[in-house]
Amino acid sequence: MERGVSRELPEQGGKGRVTEEHWLFAYGSLMWSPGFSPVEAVPARLAGYHRAFCILSWHHRGTREAPGLVLGLDRGGACRGLAYRLAPETLAETLAYLRARELVTDVYREARVPIELESPGGGAGRRVLALAYVVDRHHPQYAGRLPLPQQARLIADGVGASGANLDYMRLTLDHLEAAGDLSAELRALRVAVEALIEGGPPPQPQRE
Repeated sequence: MERGVSRELPEQGGKGRVTEEHWLFAYGSLMWSPGFSPVEAVPARLAGYHRAFCILSWHHRGTREAPGLVLGLDRGGACRGLAYRLAPETLAETLAYLRARELVTDVYREARVPIELESPGGGAGRRVLALAYVVDRHHPQYAGRLPLPQQARLIADGVGASGANLDYMRLTLDHLEAAGDLSAELRALRVAVEALIEGGPPPQPQRE
């Protein structure tokens, strides 16, 4: 068994431990670029984790010498994202794709987490178990909560195998904004990054 791979997830299609359905919780680039065809996509909420730019990207959006900064699911709070129901007939292929994409290094680990699917009217719906890629806080790529100017600089400068870190940030935050999920903290980060791109100093955080 590879590091970061959940022992509870099937290697091939079939019945899961709780339900025949298999779900994936997406909170970053998987929301706007899943790379596979889900059966359905449903807004969902995960309690106990929050999204944060807390991972130094050594591959997709940066290098070891010049890392970028990407999102991870870190402990605490809650996170609203998208739940994808995976097609059982292509489950093995989808899991292999996700692992090749998300587990390039061991900074992410697979976890089975309880999520709450939203009902069509926007209220709470049923609860299911979903695969999620959460950050390993003990990995050297875990950056924690960096100062805003440092986050902005890493994102403005990072370029990796999947392209510019700037594009990753813009696409992800645009998606979150359209869904009504863009936090004040992420808005401030976007302003700081765009200021660097335009050639000015990043804005200083306001003191209370």
